Amino acid sequence: MKLTHGPIKTDEIKLRWLILGELAAWIGSSFVWPLTSVYLNKQLHISLSMIGVVLFFNCAGNILGSMIAGRLYDRCNPYPLILWGLGLGAVVLFIMAAFHGWPEYWIWLTITGFLSGWDGTLINSIATSLKKYPSRYVFNVLYFSQNLGVVTGTLIVGYLYDYSIVLLFIIAGALFVIAFINAAINYRPIINFSKERSNKEKSGEKQKAQPMPKRNFMMTITFLTTLAVTWLMYMNWESNLSVYMVSLGIPFHLYSLLWTLNAGVIVIVQGILTRFPHIFKNLFHQIVFGIIMFSLSFVTLIFAKDFPHFALSMFILTLGESTAFPAIPAYINELSPITSKGKYQGAIMVASGIGRALGPLFGGMIIDHAGYIPFFTVAAVIIFLMVLLLIPMYEKLRKHLTIYK
Repeated sequence: MKLTHGPIKTDEIKLRWLILGELAAWIGSSFVWPLTSVYLNKQLHISLSMIGVVLFFNCAGNILGSMIAGRLYDRCNPYPLILWGLGLGAVVLFIMAAFHGWPEYWIWLTITGFLSGWDGTLINSIATSLKKYPSRYVFNVLYFSQNLGVVTGTLIVGYLYDYSIVLLFIIAGALFVIAFINAAINYRPIINFSKERSNKEKSGEKQKAQPMPKRNFMMTITFLTTLAVTWLMYMNWESNLSVYMVSLGIPFHLYSLLWTLNAGVIVIVQGILTRFPHIFKNLFHQIVFGIIMFSLSFVTLIFAKDFPHFALSMFILTLGESTAFPAIPAYINELSPITSKGKYQGAIMVASGIGRALGPLFGGMIIDHAGYIPFFTVAAVIIFLMVLLLIPMYEKLRKHLTIYK
């Protein structure tokens, strides 16, 4: 394994400001996505199939935003890009406060999906420029911040939704304004990073677009495939599983409680991983552990008939999410040349988006034709097959990988 080290910068963005921005943005986002299906169906009387189309457009927008932002990060100054993303996010949310009927809600949700992919890719890409901390630590902390935002947002949204949906959008917009101001003031060091990168390219010190080594690329594609497949199955927790639980006589509010459990466990696990970063021998072991937990969670769903068993399945699923999902972008960052980091962080968002977009449809087709238990079985087997793909690929390539520190 070859190591390529980058210089440690003293004027880079402080990690705490990235954390603050992510916390504000994710609390704001968590005011919107939990209520979308309920609001469209119960208030605007939109059919569930049409809601599926709306969510597909949201995910498609996310994929497009991720692809464009990743490419632009490698070619342009990221500072105005992130400001545009956060600023437009605030504007759209304030517009939603005034105009949230049908079909304009569909339009706004597509735009927010695009901006979510845009902002997420840029933040992950900016995080790759931080050299003060190991990439594993940086991505664990950011994932912790995102899910702390989800815990906070989902706890508040249930109360505010009954009071006023307009107030929800106004507060969400205000949180994006906070994220925008934070970025405008504290993300300025990324300008110097961009200038240094540009100067190196002009002087010929670095190639304009250094290609990822072949073996790194093979390992990265394996990680991206695993991520897409995992999200393909995971999205059924957010869609089809609610119908299954209600059909078993479990109240809907207990299904919602599972997501508070999910975010809470992520916050705890990320806190532990941040405090003790070497619990796992390396990032690959952390990823494999996480994917195995995903598979095991669907195995336990086969036998779940009451809320405690669903809570156990969610706990196991969350162990997988909190270990694998932050480790994959951290590892791909180490596999990516400096001139291509934005491109491959964007690819991570695209892979996730493809799984998220197709997951409810894939699960729904199997459930309609065979039922829930066969779907849980298929999901467990397919995710475990990803483990059987990952391990031999890693063993074959690991001594030949180039690691960019």
